[in-house]
Amino acid sequence: MSHKRIPKRKAAFAAGTVVALGAAAILLPNANASQDGSSNDAAAVAPKPLKATDASDLASQLQKLLGDAFAGSYYDTDSKQLVVNVTAGNTSVVVQAKQAGAKVRVVDNSLTELAAGAKTLKDRATIPGTSWAVDPRTNKILVTADSTVTGAKWNTLESTVKSLGSDMATIKKSAGTFKTFVSGGDAIFGGGARCSLGFNVTAGDGSPAFLTAGHCGVAAEQWSDSETGQPIATVDQATFPGDGDFALVKYDDPATQAPSEVNVGGGQTVAIQQAADAEVGSQVFRMGSTTGLADGQVLALDATVNYPEGTVTGLIQTDVCAEPGDSGGSLFTQDGSAIGLTSGGSGDCTVGGETFFQPVTTALQAVGATLGAGDAAGGAGDQAGGGEAGAGDGAGAGQEAGAGGDASASPGDEAGAGQEVGGEQAGGDVIGGQDTGNGQDAGNGQDAGNGQDAGNGQDAGNGQDVGNGTGDAGQSHN
Repeated sequence: MSHKRIPKRKAAFAAGTVVALGAAAILLPNANASQDGSSNDAAAVAPKPLKATDASDLASQLQKLLGDAFAGSYYDTDSKQLVVNVTAGNTSVVVQAKQAGAKVRVVDNSLTELAAGAKTLKDRATIPGTSWAVDPRTNKILVTADSTVTGAKWNTLESTVKSLGSDMATIKKSAGTFKTFVSGGDAIFGGGARCSLGFNVTAGDGSPAFLTAGHCGVAAEQWSDSETGQPIATVDQATFPGDGDFALVKYDDPATQAPSEVNVGGGQTVAIQQAADAEVGSQVFRMGSTTGLADGQVLALDATVNYPEGTVTGLIQTDVCAEPGDSGGSLFTQDGSAIGLTSGGSGDCTVGGETFFQPVTTALQAVGATLGAGDAAGGAGDQAGGGEAGAGDGAGAGQEAGAGGDASASPGDEAGAGQEVGGEQAGGDVIGGQDTGNGQDAGNGQDAGNGQDAGNGQDAGNGQDVGNGTGDAGQSHN
């Protein structure tokens, strides 16, 4: 396979960098300045509509500002407002939170009390096939048991939950089985396992690398872009089980330069601009090598999952589906914020289920990496149909991907009319500024399956497809 050098980007995003607050950036100073105002004036301030990523940043700032009174937060997608939980008897912090633009809700359980409940579960009911996380919408610990938790194991779990009280914890059963999503097939391969690439990064020593799931990193040391191909990357660090599920894998060729983007199919990519923390209630998208693109909502944070291989803590719980082979794939937002790496869960994309993700911000900090590498217009191969597929114009799409939009653009451009990402089923949002599926149908323009075929030739979407999490994320291998 050839290695094409792509000029390095002059700057990479710092590890753990979160989304800029935009308009929300000035809210907290206003809140502090208004403390001499009356509580009646504060109550009259209507909660401000925010983007989900802005709400996440505001929640982080409010958590620091409110201290022990802060009892969690979530994003209300209908009203587009940040809802902040505060414990009873904290009138002054209610004023601060309202002045900052949040909707305030007084709740019974503090984060300290909820953490104590989670510790009780850890001490008494660490059973494979179980998970628990704080749901800020109910102000309770949500405990989930998969189909393997039966008999004495179920009795132990149920009695432990009951001991916490119905106002502290609830329990539900999942029809599936909690497992990590590793499988044999295509995407990135190592030791007979298949996973998905998450996000391209720059390692602490400046070398090109990518993030994937830690259970993939411990399954094999070397990874290839094809089942029978030569290794292209070697695991540098991996954590699983324990405090996370993430791995840093360095490309063997130091000339490799992959852009910070996610290939969402149909010749389209989403440029990844920064890493951000998840916010409960926000819409997220997942890309994986088995099931492609899926979307859903964040349900809970700091989840503990008891896999058969061991306990993993600090995960994001969602209702996004995933299947074997999707492990390590990208979880991101519509505006290009990297959120997580697919870990595991139960169910599939036919019946649904729970899926857990490793937070990207935590992984970046742990491995000392930064998001981003290479030219964002870089692509996945040499030439496909005469135009460079994945370099220069139309990354990953020969010359024009389907409807003729630049495939490296933010996914509102038509680039093959795109692939529907949730559409109206997820609050009406779609990946891109235009409704994917509208505009020109995939296959029109210079049909992405004909002529200057962006998927054939040297397969501009696959080529050296290092996992469809980023679909080789513009890796310059073929």
